[in-house]
Amino acid sequence: MEEELNLIVEMSKESMKNSIDYLEKKLLNIRAGKANPNMLSSVTVDYYGAKTPLAQMANINTPDAKTLVIQPWDKTALEEIEKAIEMANIGFNPMNNGDNIIISVPALTEERRIQLVKQVKSEIEDAKISVRNARKDANNEIKKSESFSEDMKKNAELDIQEITNNFITKIDQVFEIKQKEIMTV
Repeated sequence: MEEELNLIVEMSKESMKNSIDYLEKKLLNIRAGKANPNMLSSVTVDYYGAKTPLAQMANINTPDAKTLVIQPWDKTALEEIEKAIEMANIGFNPMNNGDNIIISVPALTEERRIQLVKQVKSEIEDAKISVRNARKDANNEIKKSESFSEDMKKNAELDIQEITNNFITKIDQVFEIKQKEIMTV
């Protein structure tokens, strides 16, 4: 009986952890001014009729804080890669030199930094909602089970609330770090 309760608590904990993992992946795509290969993670290239992630067809390097260099393994794909970067609408102007594609990462304006923080806040709020939904689902599982005493149900709900509070605190910490990263000039 108690094992079943522990399983419900662990499943909600795992769901909350997945929410944070997903948030961190989403935040990698929000640039903070320094060149980072993850800035191009959303770019897919039409490569011989198949949508292929850019990272699967090229090396992406950052020789300095303001430059991305894309070295495709197949030089015939240079133009398609260039087109895909422009179509991704991520604010980059790729330059094709015949061997590589070079992207100068523009400095962020104050206005753009504020926009990025708003975008981060939105992602943070989505993560919090996801964590709260996991809590709600776990509490519903506990309430509908008739094999537990009322005390066991209350204790499990308190455990889930404590786990939820911890994950919400982690999410807030992730926000603080990302906001500082974006707003630092």
